Order: sequence, then structure tokens, then C-alpha cells
Amino acid sequence: MTGEDHVASGGHETRDARVGIIGLAFVGLAVSTIVSMLIVYGVLRTFTLSDLKESTAASPLAASEGRKAPPEPRLQIAPRDDLRRLHAREDALLHGYGWVDRDAGVARIPIDRAMDLLAQRGLPAQPAPAAEGRK
Repeated sequence: MTGEDHVASGGHETRDARVGIIGLAFVGLAVSTIVSMLIVYGVLRTFTLSDLKESTAASPLAASEGRKAPPEPRLQIAPRDDLRRLHAREDALLHGYGWVDRDAGVARIPIDRAMDLLAQRGLPAQPAPAAEGRK
């Protein structure tokens, strides 16, 4: 028996794959899936209706209070917008002039200008620590 005995004139084997049985399996799977979905829908609908019948009415206080926002802290509604506003405030502080304490004469300068001044003038000298415990 050679390998060519089971090859049809179309160039494929006819003995190994039965298309009709495979198609029937797919149809059976689809039908069983739909039937299962309908059963689940019916059960859930029955439970929901019975729960609505057995549940108690809302408190009369709920109607008088209405819908109020929950107390602080609340979840962010738009975190990207909040982060964008935070970065804008930080950039304004880093790149702008302003008073920190006007009475004491302490001002805020842009970070680039502060780095230039520090590079020109250098760091202020630190006093040497006093030697403790020396005799």
C-alpha cells in the first residue's frame, strides 16, 4: 500500500478528515453555548425579580438627604489633568521670581539663574566644627 492510495484527485487526503463531522461538532457547540446562555439569563432574571420583591423600601431619610458627595478624601476624577496642573505650578515656582518672606528680604529666583550664581560665586564656606572633648 503506497501513500498515493488515499490521495484523491484534488491533491489532499480524503480518509483522515471528515468535514461533515467537524461541521456538526461546531454546530453542536454553538447550540449548546446558546442554550447555556439562555439558561443563565433565565436564572439571573428570576433571582433579580425575587430579590426586588423581597427587598425593603429605601429609608425616608434617603429621599430627604438627596445625593451628596462623599466626605474627603475622594478619588481623583481626572488624574492626568491633576498631574498637569501640579507640574505647571512646580514649573512656575522653579522658573519664576517671587517673595518667600518680604519682611526678611528673602526672594525666590529661577533655578537656572540660581545655578549660574552658584557657579560664579561658589558655595559659602562652612565654619569648622568646634573640637569637643579636647583638653
